[in-house]
Amino acid sequence: MTGGPNQNGDTPNPAADADLDSQGAALGLVVDGSLSQGVEVRLDPATSVEEVKVGAFVTIRGDNNNFFGVVTDVSLGTTDPRLKHTPPQVDNPFIAQVMSGTVAYGTISVLPNLIMPAVMGDSHEGPSAAKTIPPHFSRAYVASQRDVEAVFGQEDQRHFWIGSPLDMEHKLCIDLDEMVKRSIGVFGKSGTGKTFLTRLLLIGILQQGQASSLIFDMHSEYGWGAADPENRRFAKGLKQLFPAQVSTFTLDEESSKRRQSPSDEVVRIGYGEIEPEDVEMLRETLNLSEVAASAAFNLQQKFGQREWMSKFMALEGRDSIFELANDIQVQPNALGSLYNRLSRLKRFDFLVESTRHDAANRVIEHLDQGRHVVLEFGKYGRDLTAYMLVSNLLTRRIHNKYIDRKEEAEGGQGREPRPLVIVIEEAHKFLSPSVASHTIFGTIARELRKYNVTLMVIDQRPSGIDSEVMSQVGTRLTCLLDNERDIEAVLEGTPGSRQLRTVLARLEPKQQALIFGHALPMPVVIHTREYGSTDSYEQLSRSAAGWTAPSPGETIETQGERLEREISELFPEDG
Repeated sequence: MTGGPNQNGDTPNPAADADLDSQGAALGLVVDGSLSQGVEVRLDPATSVEEVKVGAFVTIRGDNNNFFGVVTDVSLGTTDPRLKHTPPQVDNPFIAQVMSGTVAYGTISVLPNLIMPAVMGDSHEGPSAAKTIPPHFSRAYVASQRDVEAVFGQEDQRHFWIGSPLDMEHKLCIDLDEMVKRSIGVFGKSGTGKTFLTRLLLIGILQQGQASSLIFDMHSEYGWGAADPENRRFAKGLKQLFPAQVSTFTLDEESSKRRQSPSDEVVRIGYGEIEPEDVEMLRETLNLSEVAASAAFNLQQKFGQREWMSKFMALEGRDSIFELANDIQVQPNALGSLYNRLSRLKRFDFLVESTRHDAANRVIEHLDQGRHVVLEFGKYGRDLTAYMLVSNLLTRRIHNKYIDRKEEAEGGQGREPRPLVIVIEEAHKFLSPSVASHTIFGTIARELRKYNVTLMVIDQRPSGIDSEVMSQVGTRLTCLLDNERDIEAVLEGTPGSRQLRTVLARLEPKQQALIFGHALPMPVVIHTREYGSTDSYEQLSRSAAGWTAPSPGETIETQGERLEREISELFPEDG
C-alpha cells in the first residue's frame, strides 16, 4: 500500500526512498577531518574494519550534498588510552563483542573528491570538485552502482569499460574523448600487467573510431599476439581481434613467419633516411660523446642530407677518416669514434643502401585509411639501439607530415589529419632530462595535440622521464611501483598526492592500477577487466557502435582486392 503515512507517521517521499534504495551498505559517521587531509569516519559496531580496504569508493551524505570519495587509510581507535597497554581479557566472546565498536572501534580516512548535489525531485546536477567537507555525524556508505555511473558514466561510444572498483562488481569507465586529447602514461614494475592494461586502452581507442594509433611494438605483444607466461596461455593481439582495422608492419620477417604472425608490410630503411638527429638520439646507447654525435651535422653539410651516412660509411682506413676530419674541422678521434659506433648499425638487416618504399609514407597511407598500425620489431626488440633508431626516425617524419597537413587545413587547402596516438615502450630512454628537449617525442609531449598527435608512454621507470614532459601527461595509469622516486615522479603535481601515495604503495602486484587525470573526474583504484578468456575476447571485439570482428574463417579483403573491386564498380565491363 502506497501514499499513506509510514509507521513513524511521516508521509513517504518516493524520490527519497528510491535514493535510499540505491545506496550501498552503511559504514559509519563522520567524526573529524579537514579538506586537505580528508575526513575520518568512525565505523559502525556492525561494520568490521576488515571489510573496508584502501582504494574503495565511499559516499557521504551531508545536509545538502552527497560527497563521493575514496578510502585512503584504515586504522583502529579506542576511547580509553589505557587499552593499548593493558588490553582486557577477551577469551570470553561476549566481552570481546561488547568492547568492539564501543570502547574499541575502527576508523577509515576518506578523501572527498567530488560533490554530487542531493536528489531534489527529478533534477540532477553533474559532479564537481569538492571545495568543502561534510559536517559532523554525516552518514558514510559504500558507493553503489548508481553512484559509480553518476561519476564515471556508463559504457557507450565515448566511455570505455576499463575495470571495476576494488571489491565491487560495478563497471568503471574512462572518458576516451578526454583521454586522447593529451598524452597518456602507463607505468608500473615489470610483470604488473602494463601490457594488458595498454591493450585495453588501445582497444578502447580503436572502438571509439576518432583516432588512430601507431604502436612501436618492442616485444611483438600487441600485433598478432604473444605468450602469457603467467597464465600459460596465448594472449590475442589487436590484429586477431580486429583484423580489418589493424595493419601489422614488421622489421623481422623471419620472426613473423616463425610466430605465424601475418604482416601487411615489411619495413626497410635506407641510409638516406637517417638524419643527424637520429644519431644524437642514440648517444647513450652508442656511448658517443657530445662532440662525436655533433659531427654527424658536419658530415651532412659536407655530403648532403641523403648521402652523408652512406658516403661516410664507405670510407676505408684510419687515414681517410682523419683526412675527412681535417676537412670538416672535427676532432679526428671524435670522428673516428662516430665511424666505429655507426658501423655497428650494419648488423641490422632492415638497414639497406636504398629502398623503393618509404616506410613512413606507407605507415601514413594505412593511417589515412582509418587503420591502426602495429610495428613489430621481432629479434630487434632486444636491441635498444634498433628500437630507438626506428621509432625516432619514423615518428619524426610522420610528425612533419602532420604539421604540413595541419597547416594546409588551416589555410583551407585540405582536411585536418586524423588524430594519432603514438605508443612507445621504455619511454625514459626517449624522454630523459638530457635528451627530451632534443627529441621528437619531447616535442610532441609539449605540443599538447597541436598537430593532432599525442603520445602513450609505457615505462617501469617514470622517474627517468623529464619532469616537464611528465607534467604534460594528461591521464596516468599506474600499476604497482615500489621505488620512492618513481612514485614521486608519477604523483608530482597531483592534488592529494600524499593520500594517493599510500594507495599506490598498497596495490596488488597483478591486475590493479591507480588511474587519475583528464579521462576521469577523480583518482581511482581499479581491478582491470579480464583479458585472455574466450568471453573477454567476445566482449572486447564488439564495439559500442555494434561492429564485430570477423570470425576466424572469414576472409579479409586485402588492399589490392579492394582496389580491383572499386575499379570494377566504377568501370563495369558493359561500358
